[in-house]
Amino acid sequence: MSANIATARHSDLHDGLNPPHGGQLRELYLPAEAAEALKQRSATLPGWDLTPRQLCDLELLLNGAFSPLTGFLVRRDYDRVVQEMRLADGTLWPVPITLDVSESFAAGIQTGADIALRDSQGVPLAVLTVQDIYFPDKLIEAREVFGTTDTTHPGVADLQRSHPVYVGGTLRGIQPPQHYDFAELRDSPRRLRETFARLGWSTIVAFQTRNPMHRAHRELTLRAAEQAGAKLLIHPVVGRTKPGDVDHFTRVRCYRALLKHYPRGDATLSLLPLAMRMAGPREAVWHAIIRKNYGASHFIIGRDHAGPGNDSSGKPFYDPFAAQELLTRHQQEIGIRVVPFPAMVYVANRDTYLPSNEVQKDDEVRDISGTELRRRLVSGEDIPAWFTFPEVVDILRERYPAGANKGVALLFTGLSGSGKSTLAEAVIAKLLERSSRAITLLDGDEVRKNLSKGLGFSREDRVANVTRIGWVASEIVRHGGIAICAPIAPYAETRAEIRRLVEQHGAFVEIYVSTPIEVCEGRDRKGLYAQARAGKIPQFTGVSDPYEAPKDPELAFDTSNADAGAIANQVIAFLRNRGLLTD
Repeated sequence: MSANIATARHSDLHDGLNPPHGGQLRELYLPAEAAEALKQRSATLPGWDLTPRQLCDLELLLNGAFSPLTGFLVRRDYDRVVQEMRLADGTLWPVPITLDVSESFAAGIQTGADIALRDSQGVPLAVLTVQDIYFPDKLIEAREVFGTTDTTHPGVADLQRSHPVYVGGTLRGIQPPQHYDFAELRDSPRRLRETFARLGWSTIVAFQTRNPMHRAHRELTLRAAEQAGAKLLIHPVVGRTKPGDVDHFTRVRCYRALLKHYPRGDATLSLLPLAMRMAGPREAVWHAIIRKNYGASHFIIGRDHAGPGNDSSGKPFYDPFAAQELLTRHQQEIGIRVVPFPAMVYVANRDTYLPSNEVQKDDEVRDISGTELRRRLVSGEDIPAWFTFPEVVDILRERYPAGANKGVALLFTGLSGSGKSTLAEAVIAKLLERSSRAITLLDGDEVRKNLSKGLGFSREDRVANVTRIGWVASEIVRHGGIAICAPIAPYAETRAEIRRLVEQHGAFVEIYVSTPIEVCEGRDRKGLYAQARAGKIPQFTGVSDPYEAPKDPELAFDTSNADAGAIANQVIAFLRNRGLLTD
């Protein structure tokens, strides 16, 4: 820990609270040379492709946000966390951080072995040294952690869908997950602490949110910061939240628009790639520990913090003040001050916002629910100025348009391993960073699992598979959406048919990912090219079946030594110049 970080860490403890676990951030990344060596070695190890939840957990384990954890929980830690909210050594930790895997994968590993943890594209991010392999009792975990076994609870439902075996052990980080959106707002705990130290901020109150912020939120956070005598950290979750929540791309744009309505120099915005569990009181304690690791000295807790609403019988899962009560009991141990705050409501007869506990009997309280807000946006009805700011309304209207937008389809075509899916994901992130247009990814592998299940790899079946993608893309475009297609699409005639289908309703952009086959083979973690060359996979594109390269694509990129984010920026610039995107 650098000297300036240490100064910030201790100066925010002027109120006498003790930092958790000595206040040390446990970053798990190896130095560059060691990380590169481990990256090379990881190619020879058994590999696990992380789920979206696991990917969020890994990122926060590696960057120290989950300090003092040094990996996914072993059985002795898991059992005590579930039952007592503590690690085996007695340290407070309320939510199990586990790596769930399939039985078939678990059967192929043993304690003491190393396994590579990879993202969805096969990029190695870390190596886990296995210390424990165990079967959890998910019913007990649900009952103790969430207080219910009702699958209406999103955390319980997610738990039931998870793999049956947990693998625990220590991590060595190779590289962080790649994010193409809002990179400048994605601070690690260390970087955010350095920022606070540079700004001279010693008392910081953090605000957790997973929703767009409106005038009521601004009033609440301003009052809470004033009450604590603190600067404000708006720290929204941009990992997995509750199903049905507004996407984080739209929310972050709203937060940025809102920032200018705070006193200059009193508030900052940083993003938290957390996978929420919606565990109510336990989650509130978890959130506070995480915010302490990011350098906050105070934490705002409102009603029903991290609660998922009502159960299957219509009753709330958690008492509205249970989170405040539980966190208050543990704030001294964590080293953070709770700032409990009631909901802020608009009182029309006084034309002001007030805490709900200050409202008088004769006051006229007005509110707009999330459902009502979306209805007004789609219908084009007025959103009153007392509710939110005009800039926020503009962003939300784009996300929930009253009228139709002209649709567009992007077809990434190229050999297996050329980088189509990686580029598609990068372009999607860049699009959503600037716009709230509806976007659908039609990836080759996913389409074959679902839309084209049962088709083989004969020329006829390949044509049928790609034509189905084209038809779905044309329907997306017809309704004003953006379709991102990433199949191999080896035949020129089929690609021409997709163009014909799409251009009946909107715009079509063909993007040739021209990476040479030698590079594609070098990236092949599944060994498909080797099997094809050995005759084990017939009709494999580029080996035993032809790939007809596009003769006149709108764009072409070789990803051999290129940065996906830079290419994505070029795609965005092209769309903007063609009038297919607006700033």
